[in-house]
Amino acid sequence: MPKNNTSPAPSLHQVKSADDTEISFERSGQGPTVVLVAQALSDLRDNRRLGALLADSCTVVNYDRRGRGNSGDAGAWSVAREVEDIEALVDAHGGTAVLFGASSGAVLALDAATALSEKIVGLIAYEPPVIVDDRRTPVPRDLAERLEELLRDGRASDAVREFNRVALGAPALMIWAMRAMVGPWRTMVAMAPTTVYDTRLCMGLQDGKPLSTDRWKALRAPSLVLVGSKSEPFMQSGTRELAALTDAGHETIDGAHHATPMMKPAALIPALRSFLSAAQA
Repeated sequence: MPKNNTSPAPSLHQVKSADDTEISFERSGQGPTVVLVAQALSDLRDNRRLGALLADSCTVVNYDRRGRGNSGDAGAWSVAREVEDIEALVDAHGGTAVLFGASSGAVLALDAATALSEKIVGLIAYEPPVIVDDRRTPVPRDLAERLEELLRDGRASDAVREFNRVALGAPALMIWAMRAMVGPWRTMVAMAPTTVYDTRLCMGLQDGKPLSTDRWKALRAPSLVLVGSKSEPFMQSGTRELAALTDAGHETIDGAHHATPMMKPAALIPALRSFLSAAQA
């Protein structure tokens, strides 16, 4: 997963989460706050280009999720801890925010918007990786345990490979190409424990069955679910079902695919600006 470092890096800041874990973030721009929630095996560098495009009209908070980059990783992981991290960031920037999350980051953003209903005033979810039918092989329920075993055995590189192969559905040739990019691969291996976090975060959403209404039934924030026109069929059906379940808008971004927020974020900007304008109004 190549890192996007072409935009100048804003200054780095820290905020303490509820369990005293230090969460690092970059802040740029002025205006209503938008918090960028990164996808699996990514740190804040991957969202810098997107953040730079939004910073002319928003205060963009781009952070390292716990266990990544310069953020800490204290105690046992849980979804609640990651939601508390987002709450600390929102509280440090006026107490309300719009969330943008991609892939597993979109799942976390959905959870945070549901839990923090008074503080999250809008939600944009780009391709949360839900599997609701037979268009893709379900993710095995024991994947997190398999990844933990590899990590206990000191096989972090193998854990990253297995996560890419099983959870992300990456073909062998793609994984070989990723491993050939030594720097980016080492960065992902350093974040290998977070593969367990994202696997557990998405558990119950990737079984190839219709989604339950329970997880996000308390979601109140205006929401938009996005999918790329070039993304896999399971993403098309999954995002449509999710949007219907959460009473969210649904939009297809022409020419986009799963990596577009990192690789070509300008393609998302018209949809994001339209939603943010409505949320601000």
